[in-house]
Amino acid sequence: MSGRNTERQPKYQRIAAELRAAIEAGEYGPGERLPGENDIMASHGVARMTARQALGVLQAQGIVEARKGAGVFVRDFKPIRRRGIERLSHSQWGAGRSIWDADTEGRDLVVDFVEVGEQDAPAVIAGQLELEEGARVCVRRRRFVLDGKPVLLSTSYLAAELVAGTPIAQPDTGPGGTYARLEDLGRKPVRFREEIRSRMPKGEEAERLALPSGVPVVLVARTAFDAEGAAVEVNEMVLDSSAYILEYDFEA
Repeated sequence: MSGRNTERQPKYQRIAAELRAAIEAGEYGPGERLPGENDIMASHGVARMTARQALGVLQAQGIVEARKGAGVFVRDFKPIRRRGIERLSHSQWGAGRSIWDADTEGRDLVVDFVEVGEQDAPAVIAGQLELEEGARVCVRRRRFVLDGKPVLLSTSYLAAELVAGTPIAQPDTGPGGTYARLEDLGRKPVRFREEIRSRMPKGEEAERLALPSGVPVVLVARTAFDAEGAAVEVNEMVLDSSAYILEYDFEA
């Protein structure tokens, strides 16, 4: 960016850029406290609102977090590198490993909320699974917490008629998870499609993911297809955008 364009930026953005550069240069390490509003006001000669806006930019970018009564600190959470292709390979879940193993690299992953039940298929889901109107679906809702931080909300839909009485309809699906159990049923996923969008979180999403104000979420809608080309699962995921790097590594 040219000096002229930099000068056109609002003061709070220039201050935020300076603080971010300092963080990236290692002047403020993970877990360390940034200058507070009073410090920024004094060093940059700005009003409190400008100092607050500068820190707010860094919070919205997921670089820092505010701790009530203590100040603003550099986040010490290491982003998750979500390997979109490797994690879904048959060599992963077919060998009884969680698809999360490709992402977490030995870090402490906990599913702290699991809810499994049946309901009438929402119209969009019924269309994707090619179900008749009024058909029932098995719904698996989960929240994933990594290193003590909520990072993802997941809702999976499968035809109830297909999975009733199987481990898929239970909280613990066993080694390899849902896809391994679908293989047991003769409906092994052989192809996946993921659609990715981003938006600001709904109130409940922000609360359940403990998101700072201004942090968007990434929506990943994945559909799994069997060898006949039929959709066997739809999984709608809500990710904390500041916690993820989405990686897709494939041959040209």
